[in-house]
Amino acid sequence: MSDLLVSSYDYELPEELIAKYPITPRDEAKLLVYDRKKDKIIHTKFKNILKFLKDSHFIFNNTKVIKARIYGKKESGGKVELLLNRPYKENYLVYIRGKIKVGSKLFFDQNLMAEVLELFEDGSRIVKFKLIKENEESKILDFYKLVKILEEIGHVPLPPYIKRSDEKIDEEEYQSVFAKEAGAVAAPTASLHFTDELLSKIKNKSFLTLHVGAGTFKPVEVEDIREHKMHSEFFEIPKETAKILDSNKEIVAVGTTVTRTIEYYARTKKLKGECDLFLNPLNPPIRVNHLITNFHLPKSTLIMLVAAFIGREKTLELYEIAKKEKYRFYSYGDAMLIL
Repeated sequence: MSDLLVSSYDYELPEELIAKYPITPRDEAKLLVYDRKKDKIIHTKFKNILKFLKDSHFIFNNTKVIKARIYGKKESGGKVELLLNRPYKENYLVYIRGKIKVGSKLFFDQNLMAEVLELFEDGSRIVKFKLIKENEESKILDFYKLVKILEEIGHVPLPPYIKRSDEKIDEEEYQSVFAKEAGAVAAPTASLHFTDELLSKIKNKSFLTLHVGAGTFKPVEVEDIREHKMHSEFFEIPKETAKILDSNKEIVAVGTTVTRTIEYYARTKKLKGECDLFLNPLNPPIRVNHLITNFHLPKSTLIMLVAAFIGREKTLELYEIAKKEKYRFYSYGDAMLIL
């Protein structure tokens, strides 16, 4: 097996270990702690995490998940499903379930209309959103007005592997307690384990923003990981957070999105822009000291990021232990702390 091959990051997971619903309260989730220096594993609950990170500075992603999935109709009357991914220049990058072509017009509740402008080979589409009103010229919507409408008519964009429709519980649970900046279409899942009470106990903490896109679920379609083209996502780092990153403080990254943003900054010193950093065993972290993360899909860029910290073999070994101990996997699942 080689670190270069996507197939080397594969593992089998029984369907029953995929978490379909969240644990409540959030910090009752299981936590697998792996101490790299001692090569030691501890099984505990997430609520005990601060026992292992006494002097570290926590960095969180304060992105907010929007109700990015909407259902509507084509001009022909046929049903259509649209998943907003992100703003794209003056328009929006989306995924559409249903046959469409350039020029197609899609109609949704609240007088919302999307016109298809471009089709890409990867399945994504460019659309512009308009608000249609009688006797008025159609108004092209800016992002904040669009988000407001989506809050009324949209659905929580649960990941495909959860295999159920969103429910009322997801509006609260598929969102971190500190979510602030609207723009994500997937939750930064390591953040979902923090309660308000646990957060209040963390004295040394800072925030940054990375709007998680649908690309986070995109499979790696090449066999040699060096050929993988990483998706990009908008990020912004406040100057106060950058000061911490520029210091010699010990950093704990809460999730893969925080890790990639910090590591992108460590390499470029950019405070804002598009992050397309692909961390893997060939491109390990240079600034993050500790990682809090969930258990990820096989052959994904996320499991490769974990392997960037502890190596591919150790990652797969820990995943097998987690399976044996009945840890719950993926977005609503349990967590791992890498010391």
